[in-house]
Amino acid sequence: MATAEIDPLLFLRHAIAAGTAVVATATDAADAPQTPLPQARFLQFSGAAGESTPIPVDAPTRFLSNSAPVDLRSIYFAWLNREVAIHEYNAAATRLNEELATVGLSATVHKFAFVERLDLITWLEGASEESEYIKAAGGPGASGAAGAAGGTKLALSASASLARSRRGQLIDPRLAVIYSGERHTGDHNTVLRGMKPTDFTHVRKLAVPFMSQKQLGGGPAGITAPGGSMKPSASLPINSKGGPVRRPDPIILLSPSASSLLRMSNIKSFLEGGRYTPSDSSSTATMHFLTRTMKDIDPARPLRFILVEGPEHFKPDYWSRVVAVFTTGQAWQFKSYKWNTPGELFKHVQGVYVGWRGEPVPQGVKDWGHRVLNCNIDKWTDPAVPGADVNRFRDREVAETIWKTIEYNMRQKGWKRDSGASLGQ
Repeated sequence: MATAEIDPLLFLRHAIAAGTAVVATATDAADAPQTPLPQARFLQFSGAAGESTPIPVDAPTRFLSNSAPVDLRSIYFAWLNREVAIHEYNAAATRLNEELATVGLSATVHKFAFVERLDLITWLEGASEESEYIKAAGGPGASGAAGAAGGTKLALSASASLARSRRGQLIDPRLAVIYSGERHTGDHNTVLRGMKPTDFTHVRKLAVPFMSQKQLGGGPAGITAPGGSMKPSASLPINSKGGPVRRPDPIILLSPSASSLLRMSNIKSFLEGGRYTPSDSSSTATMHFLTRTMKDIDPARPLRFILVEGPEHFKPDYWSRVVAVFTTGQAWQFKSYKWNTPGELFKHVQGVYVGWRGEPVPQGVKDWGHRVLNCNIDKWTDPAVPGADVNRFRDREVAETIWKTIEYNMRQKGWKRDSGASLGQ
C-alpha cells in the first residue's frame, strides 16, 4: 500500500477500536521484533486477517498544533500516556526526547497542551467524531471520519471485531456497520475532568474556613495558630451549608465528669459503631460531628448531630437544639445550663445514664425518674484476656436503645424533615 494512501491517525484510531496490536519496530518487516519507542522507526498495525501494515513513526498526521502537523510518534506516545496527569506526561516526554538524542536522532516528541491532549485522546478512543485540531481528510469539504483505501479496509476489520465484542455474541454484519458509525458521547469524567478522574475531596478542607465564616454571620472563621494552621471558632456551627437555616443540627451534651463511661474520646465510636472502648484521658477533642438517619423524622436525609461536653460557647437558640444530655447522676454538671436543676432540665431534654452492668444505679438518677434513660453495659475487659469480647455485642443493643429514645423525644418536641424543635422549649 502506498504511503500516500495511508492515514496514520485513522489507522491508530481503528486499531484502538478493534483492540488489535500496535507494535513499535526498528524495520518495516512483518516479523520484526518489538523495540522500545526511542529506537523504533515504524509502528506495525495488525489487521483482522493477520496482515501487518508498517507506518513510519515520523509520518505526519492530520492533527495540527500551531498549524503544524504532529508526527505519529508523538500521537502514539500521547495515547500510551493517556492515564497520567499532564505534568507526568510532560516529564515522560522530556525523558523520551533525551533518549532520542542519545541514539542520534534530531526528532523530538511534541508536548501537547492540556486541551490538545484531551481533544486527541477523546477522538482516538471514539468518544468524539470531531476535533478542532484534526484537519478533514481529503480537503476542507471532506468529513474527518472518512478514510482512504487503507483506512477503509481496517475499518471493516474493526467493525467485525466490534460485532464480536458486543455482549460476547456474534451479530449481523449489517448491524456491525451501523454500530461502527455510532457517535459515542463521553461520560462526566471525560467532559468535566479530562481523561483521568480527579479526587476533589481536598477542596472541602480548603473551604472550611470560608464556610464557617458564612455560617457565623461574617465573623472570623478561626484563629491562626503560630504554625499557620487554622483553629476552629469556639462557636458551634449553625448549618453545614450556610445560608438560610431550615433544619438546625441537633446537639447532644456529654458529662465532663472523669467518672463518665462515655467521654469525647469514645462517644463517637460507641454511638456510630455500637462498641464500647475505654475513654482516653489524653484526648483534647471538644466537639464531634455524627450523622444518623432518623427514619421517623427524615428517612431520606441523615441528621448531623453535634456532640459537646459543655455549653460554654452556646448561643441562646442552641438550647432549643439540645436533644439529649448524658449524665453520671451528679447535679453539679447542670450549674451552667439554661435549666440548672435536674427537675427542670429533664422536663425539656431527654437524659441518658450509662453505667456498668451489675453495679447500683446512682441515687440521683433514680430520683430524676423516667426522663433519664438508664442503660447498662458490660464491664470492660482487656482484649488480651480470653473471652473478653463475648458480651461486647450487647453494646450495640444499648446504643440502638439510646438512639430510639432520642428519636422518640425529638418527635415529641416537634422535629420534622425541614425544621427543628417547636414544642416544650
